[in-house]
Amino acid sequence: MSIAKLPFPTFYLFFSIVLLLVGIFIHSLKKNRGWKKKLQLSNKWLCNFVGLLMFLFLVLWGLNYQRIPLYQHLNLQPVPLTVKELLEELNSTEQILIHLRSDITKDTAAIEEIGPYTVLENNVRAEVQKTLHHLGYQVKGNPRTKEFFPAGFLRKMGILGIYFPFTGESYIDPTLHPLEKPFTIAHEMAHSYGITDEGEANFVGWVICSNSEDRLLQYAGQLQLFRYQLNNLFKIEQESYHKILVNLNIGIRNDILSIKRKAEEIKPISLAITRKSNDIFLKTQGVKAGIESYAQLPMLAYAWRNRTKD
Repeated sequence: MSIAKLPFPTFYLFFSIVLLLVGIFIHSLKKNRGWKKKLQLSNKWLCNFVGLLMFLFLVLWGLNYQRIPLYQHLNLQPVPLTVKELLEELNSTEQILIHLRSDITKDTAAIEEIGPYTVLENNVRAEVQKTLHHLGYQVKGNPRTKEFFPAGFLRKMGILGIYFPFTGESYIDPTLHPLEKPFTIAHEMAHSYGITDEGEANFVGWVICSNSEDRLLQYAGQLQLFRYQLNNLFKIEQESYHKILVNLNIGIRNDILSIKRKAEEIKPISLAITRKSNDIFLKTQGVKAGIESYAQLPMLAYAWRNRTKD
């Protein structure tokens, strides 16, 4: 039986092993007399433990940062969008959302229920495997993206989901809005298959959801793209941004507002520290854009849409 089939995050097992090692270390430390021997033992344990973690990280995950970038693999040429291009993309995405939403519900109230998590995870995994195979990636194994408890912990840390290479699993916060979960699961599963860049994982998450036969998955993926496009527009043309919000489809607007209210329920302990540490980590691993890579989805989606038209 694979440990991935366990009904709880295997991170708990990893953490238990770390606690056990700490206990053994403290016991060994107490058996030694004299501060010199204790210092030598501490240095030995620390060097061995850090060295082991670094070795495992590189083998299990770090070497993936040296792979050919996804946009090169797919022959995409993403460039910053002009205001005109961004407005055209926003209009195109909104029309897709209106069509999809009308197939899901005729009610303009926010969509706040999408079914059991285990069913969602299995559906997204099947879509991930199918899409990555179509994109020319090797698809092996059945990665898990589990809900991480206690609920709200990851969001307190300033993150929605995380891939943990030491267990080969990814996790999302169970308090995420239901419409955020499909895209976030797809994003984290993309990491499980070796996609390291956050913008590329976002792109894969969007392609996976938008190409699904499930209308709800399609809607969730396109809604995430639409929100990124809106954020980009806000940064460069606020007047146009506000015009779009005023004329936005009521159902779509209610969904976005519902997601916003859900996000405001749990505030990160220190978003600035989380963003800075993540930015430093990504840049040290060769992701030049750092955390800004998350916002590259509109550029990649635009390049993909135009590539498929050619």
